Amino acid sequence: MLSNFIKISHLSKDEISSLIADAQDFKRSLKSSDVSGKTACLMFFENSTRTKISFEIAAKNLGMRVINFDNATSSINKGESLKETVENLYFIGIDVVIIRTSDDDLIEELRRQVAYPIKFINAGSGKTSHPSQALLDYFTMKERLIDLNDKKITIVGDIEHSRVAKSNIALLKNFGANIVVCAPEFFKPQSELEGATFEADLKLAIADADVVMGLRIQRERILQAYSEQEYIDNYRLSSQLLNEYAPNAILMHPGPVNRDIEITSELLDSRKGKIILEQARNGVFTRMAILNQLLGEIEL
Repeated sequence: MLSNFIKISHLSKDEISSLIADAQDFKRSLKSSDVSGKTACLMFFENSTRTKISFEIAAKNLGMRVINFDNATSSINKGESLKETVENLYFIGIDVVIIRTSDDDLIEELRRQVAYPIKFINAGSGKTSHPSQALLDYFTMKERLIDLNDKKITIVGDIEHSRVAKSNIALLKNFGANIVVCAPEFFKPQSELEGATFEADLKLAIADADVVMGLRIQRERILQAYSEQEYIDNYRLSSQLLNEYAPNAILMHPGPVNRDIEITSELLDSRKGKIILEQARNGVFTRMAILNQLLGEIEL
């Protein structure tokens, strides 16, 4: 049973494979809930659509109660620390807090500070970690490729600010994937990403790729101007590019997509673009697996 779900790097290959197997069983209606009646609290300090609603539906599908924490009306605005808030939530009856934050270290610090057995799930933190997104992306890839060993997976876009890219690399490198990251100088990672190769040229980066994943340009994390037109001219994904350089590639994107900037409308609306919607669907089953393993009772 998982103790918490904070970083992909905390999970072994066997634990990841177990979560994927459970997600597949939930998707096929072959598995039932072990956590009915438990209570989850969604604490989102950043905007979210897919992740927040996905976790809420996942919990409700499992028969859990869901509380949406409203920071604007909470006692934090009266001076209460987040640690005190979480401890009080535990004694009120919350079993797991699902947190999204702009702070890379907040969730891990809370886990260390809170002395009571409430569970923590990272729903996206700072620029470094989005473990449930990496897990659902891996689930989506496995459905089509079965085995990722020696498969070329190219991630294109705002690598420097992307917790999705970093979490995907941390997961995929353990399953033998050949990972290539591609970005203009402005979005090039400032430090080396262990397990990935950097390629500035988009055509070389996507050539013969099995998966091409676009990333959102995160304007809310960019403090200086960048050339959107230069990005479009040199890094935008289109059907023409994929047909010429990676005709068999699966197209993915964590969303939301900046339409006609990261990916052209015609590619998004094509058959290849529909896999991005399947990622969102798979997010529900993946998060069901996470909640079920995290809160489920161990049978002796």
